Amino acid sequence: MVSYAEAIALGFWANLVEMAPYLLFGFGVAGALYVLIPAEMVERHLGGRGMWPVVKAAAFGVPLPLCSCGVIPVAASLRRHGASRGATTAFLLSTPQTGVDSILVTLSLLGPVFTVFRPLAALATGILGGALVDFFDPAGKGEAPAEACRDECCAGGSSGRRLRRALRYGFLTLPRDIGKALLVGLVLAGVIAAVVPAGTLERVGTGLVGMLVMMALGIPLYVCASASVPIAAALIAKGVSPGAAFVFLVTGPATNAAGLAVIWKLLGRRTALVYLGSVAGAALGFGALLDLIYVRTGAAALPAHVHEWLPAWLKVATAVGLLAVLAVALLWRPKQGAEDEPLYGEEAEAVELEVTGMTCSHCAASVARALRECEGVASAEVDLERGAALVRGVGLDPARLCAAVRALGYGASPFSP
Repeated sequence: MVSYAEAIALGFWANLVEMAPYLLFGFGVAGALYVLIPAEMVERHLGGRGMWPVVKAAAFGVPLPLCSCGVIPVAASLRRHGASRGATTAFLLSTPQTGVDSILVTLSLLGPVFTVFRPLAALATGILGGALVDFFDPAGKGEAPAEACRDECCAGGSSGRRLRRALRYGFLTLPRDIGKALLVGLVLAGVIAAVVPAGTLERVGTGLVGMLVMMALGIPLYVCASASVPIAAALIAKGVSPGAAFVFLVTGPATNAAGLAVIWKLLGRRTALVYLGSVAGAALGFGALLDLIYVRTGAAALPAHVHEWLPAWLKVATAVGLLAVLAVALLWRPKQGAEDEPLYGEEAEAVELEVTGMTCSHCAASVARALRECEGVASAEVDLERGAALVRGVGLDPARLCAAVRALGYGASPFSP
């Protein structure tokens, strides 16, 4: 008889094998998007008021592989560079729900119906939430656009350098950000598969009650878009309806207690409440619609034969490769801004800041970029593990540097000697 530990391990491996080919491919595409669609390009397109910037903000956010914590500094930068509250909210709503990596993982575990429905719902949620913010909070205007960063890191660079940046982001930075959550999600999926008897959740996992239960579970938790998929698949296998699982897939990645607190601080109480209401309302509405689609079409919630065209050896090889990528990414911790460090003259000075609230490499990269845009800064190096930023340049103003970091929603103060 198989023990619980063995059953959990088997469930972990089964999900990993199915996800790995799609997730590795998604990492590669995410790296390409990182180079082809940098934050500066997004900022240039999201200024102004009205519905069009809101629609563009939601559309930009759908393919980007940013988690609910990583998207906040990017959104704060959008706001600082002229985006309206509505456009900023639309970006905040659509981005963490999905991404090119999580879309492919959804295809591997939940099938084509879920895969098509999920990004479309994220787009609609972003547009709805952004429009509501512009309606209920019309006085909120974006700040005057700041001059775009002209550092080499923001420019195109040579083809070889762009390729290195894409590979570094796709197979080091992104796996480092989602690796722990992904492994935890796989373990939880294995636990659910091993411990919860089949059909146990049928009574509480369907209809409005099931959706509310999944919402109560998802809102306070931090779980990224990719890591939530195996958990949702395990819940469906135990009797939860696709619509209720969808509610978890929306509220888990799009909300968490820390992120909501930062949104409250950056955009104000009214916008934060509209944001939370948009997530809850859209999750319930689209969850009910998804259940209706499955009932009307007769589609299987967990298709059993989606992956027969992939040979078993390829699945196993990519699963081993994925574990290797995650191991390297989690164990190797380079500092943000350490590459391409310029030379300094005798007049150069250094200021070290203590930065609180950073949780992933996107946070560190956003802090480094904001510091590099400050007057007199030649380079900014951010150490995520220590919560520190080392800034070098001429005529540095510590107060201005701290203000640039605080504008992103983080705490900042000069290190005491």
